[in-house]
Amino acid sequence: MAESAADGKNDVSRRNFLKNAAMVGAAICAAPALNNVMAGERVLNTQSSRQKSADADRLFLSKRRTIGSGKHALEVSALGLGMMGMNYHRGIHPDKAAMIKLTRQAVERGVTFIDTAIGYGPHTNEELTGEALAPFKNDMVYGTKFYDGTATGTALEPYIRECLESSLKRLQIANIDLYYLHRYSGNVPIEEIVLILQKFIKEGKIKHYGLSEVSAQTIRKAHAVEPITALQSEYHLMWREPEKEVLPTCKELGIGFVPYSPVNRGFLTGAINEYTRFDRGNDNRNTLPRFTPEAIRANTRIVEALTDFGRTRGMTAAQVAQAWLLAKEDWIVPITGTTKLAHLEENLRSIEFELSTADMAELETAVSAIPIMGDRYPVFERERIGH
Repeated sequence: MAESAADGKNDVSRRNFLKNAAMVGAAICAAPALNNVMAGERVLNTQSSRQKSADADRLFLSKRRTIGSGKHALEVSALGLGMMGMNYHRGIHPDKAAMIKLTRQAVERGVTFIDTAIGYGPHTNEELTGEALAPFKNDMVYGTKFYDGTATGTALEPYIRECLESSLKRLQIANIDLYYLHRYSGNVPIEEIVLILQKFIKEGKIKHYGLSEVSAQTIRKAHAVEPITALQSEYHLMWREPEKEVLPTCKELGIGFVPYSPVNRGFLTGAINEYTRFDRGNDNRNTLPRFTPEAIRANTRIVEALTDFGRTRGMTAAQVAQAWLLAKEDWIVPITGTTKLAHLEENLRSIEFELSTADMAELETAVSAIPIMGDRYPVFERERIGH
């Protein structure tokens, strides 16, 4: 029987209803999947944002400084890494593998300037440095040191050459960027030693040379023979003696300055107190007058001053000490040692703080008002420096 017009309209209406219902149902069923996709994209975007943020915040020491001048200049990271304490003179320390890892973590964070010496160990610290930096040797600036010994006259050059060749072997490099005279004995004129170093420069065995813990007079004599690239000496808020003659001489002659022990052998970090005991077998602090329990107790006031200063600026005492050095002159490059990654990163972040002239005056006034107990070295050590 033929369908009526009304029945046809009703049938179309039902078909449209069923079609629309099916589409709505499909949309409802698809919604969770779509939501999951969108949620996944949000997670990926969030993770990507977090990664970008982490990359932006990741510690990398990009700032560089120049020590020395003219053809005797060296560009180095604004902070260097002192290797000594990783296996010498700082008591119990992590094993060799851990120290190799830490050294490489320093390189990954932008450190290019490494300091060691033939006397640390002796020899073992140079060996550690050579092994740790072997994969990066072409990107690093190596500083190491030798003693002039007791040799004199014609025996002096063979002795220094033997020291140099042995250091090159341990460091696994073809030449040394910065070769320091560790301590000047005064047994021979400084000019004679510099002439020998000048010969090694011409041979390509060393690129530049430096001196350590010498007087302004010796600096001038040596510099007149062959320009000095850097002077390395102790310098920090508890030992400002270099400011009298040595630093002005370096500034006048265009010589870089490399402070060792910028946090006074760990004291200015606040991690040492009068109950701290130092390993008698491998920690020279047990021989230093400034590290007796009485001296530590008295000098803790200085750490408290650094802590108070840093508290309102988001800085640790160690960062205050190093930021102060960095603010003194742009040709000063501290070398700080550590055996811990957390402390390495704390040290490197010192470069992020810029102290104003007013900040420097406030800090120096606070520290200068506190008497310091104890000499930095015992008598026999003091006799070896300042010639």
